[in-house]
Amino acid sequence: MRQKVLGFLMAIVAGLWTGAPALAHHSITAEFDPGKQFVLKGVISQVEWQNPHVYVHLDVKDEAGKVVSWALETYPPGVLHKGGVTRETFKPGQVVSIDAFPPKDGTKSLAYLKTITFSDGHSIEIWIGDPSQYK
Repeated sequence: MRQKVLGFLMAIVAGLWTGAPALAHHSITAEFDPGKQFVLKGVISQVEWQNPHVYVHLDVKDEAGKVVSWALETYPPGVLHKGGVTRETFKPGQVVSIDAFPPKDGTKSLAYLKTITFSDGHSIEIWIGDPSQYK
């Protein structure tokens, strides 16, 4: 009887532990504004390939010529991988142009990556949706 109770309690703890990340997840539109798209051009400086979201860091020169580092959030690694995007797709040193959505709270140097266009002209659209529905 004691083993059954212990097993039951362990199952509850395991369920709560594995379910917690799902409770913390948010929709893209909760934090970013798909109705206000803008473009960034720069050099990839770093890629954080981790859950819950992949971040591509982009060094962009502002109007004064000063380099500003942007953090561009995108989907989790598993979702990107299913779509054919791997860790090797984004490499530090690549010159790219990124269509992005700004955060609703006005945070500087943060955005959501919609489309990335590489220097050879090929592009990958990562956003799955219709931004016009948010205008």
